[in-house]
Amino acid sequence: MSIEEEQEYFEHYRIIADPGQQPIRLDKFLVNRLERATRNRVQNAISSGAVKVNDKGVKSNYKVRPNDTITVVLPKPLKSNEILPENIPLDVIYEDEELLVINKPPGLVVHPGIGNRTGTLVNALAYHFKHLPVMEGNEPDRPGIVHRIDKDTSGLMVIAKSEHAMSHLAKQFYNHTIQRRYVAMVWSEPDSDEGTLDLNIGRHERHRIEMAAYPKDGEIGKTAITHYKVLERLYYISLVECKLETGRTHQIRVHMKYNGNPVFNDERYGGNRIMKGTVYTKYRRFVENCFKLLPRQGLHAKSIGFVHPTTGKELFFEIDLPDDMQMCIEKWRNYLAGRKTL
Repeated sequence: MSIEEEQEYFEHYRIIADPGQQPIRLDKFLVNRLERATRNRVQNAISSGAVKVNDKGVKSNYKVRPNDTITVVLPKPLKSNEILPENIPLDVIYEDEELLVINKPPGLVVHPGIGNRTGTLVNALAYHFKHLPVMEGNEPDRPGIVHRIDKDTSGLMVIAKSEHAMSHLAKQFYNHTIQRRYVAMVWSEPDSDEGTLDLNIGRHERHRIEMAAYPKDGEIGKTAITHYKVLERLYYISLVECKLETGRTHQIRVHMKYNGNPVFNDERYGGNRIMKGTVYTKYRRFVENCFKLLPRQGLHAKSIGFVHPTTGKELFFEIDLPDDMQMCIEKWRNYLAGRKTL
């Protein structure tokens, strides 16, 4: 769960054909060169555009030539674990033969891990999609999963229903062409109405369950870019829209903490403490009541956009903030309005 998405779900290869390479079909060449690669898996990757020869898209029957440079992006095969199907309701926003888009509620873990083998989104998928193919590169413990959002983050996720869709969506995530926008409740007010946080993200050097921001030109961490825009300033807190260019673990939470605006009630990154306001008992009790109203980090995956793997059409989905966030925001609005009338 704390492994960076791109490293966790996708593997990529760069192969240079030998100078004496004899002409051979691309799909056959890759089956011979890639571990765990079946012809079906390779052909799906080629047809989805996840395989290029000399930086150009090709077909499966392309004949590999001497010194050809072949790049491949594939969903990473994962360790197989038995999944118990569970009748957990899914809030499906869109579905067709290739994929579905769901609205994940807060508190739902995406896939099994230590301490949560059941009660996850994957358990729900195993129940609702009994005939969902168990695809190479998408082993049974994560059927259809091409990305994730944290347990206590709500919002939109896209699920692949076919190997072709998985390969195509994997390529889009790898190339950072998926459009993802989040709304975050953060402490205090950012200095600028909008900006870009371009800082590496990597494992915290002392607290290993946390991630941390590091200099972009340094040797620690991987590139992470978040564009933010302030939607509403409420003095004590702000509503911020975050657009992701990359998909690092806890990216928004880490970047906003670095910016001096930790996500509201984010226990791991310090947002579950009073970061702005008075020390008086009445105010402290108000904040504690807000924490009870929103008993998780105030972060919501509001929209997602991508190219459909079969039709090639651009799809875009957006979902309103969940009730807990809306009620908490309204509580802060009322509090600020009351302060202004004093």
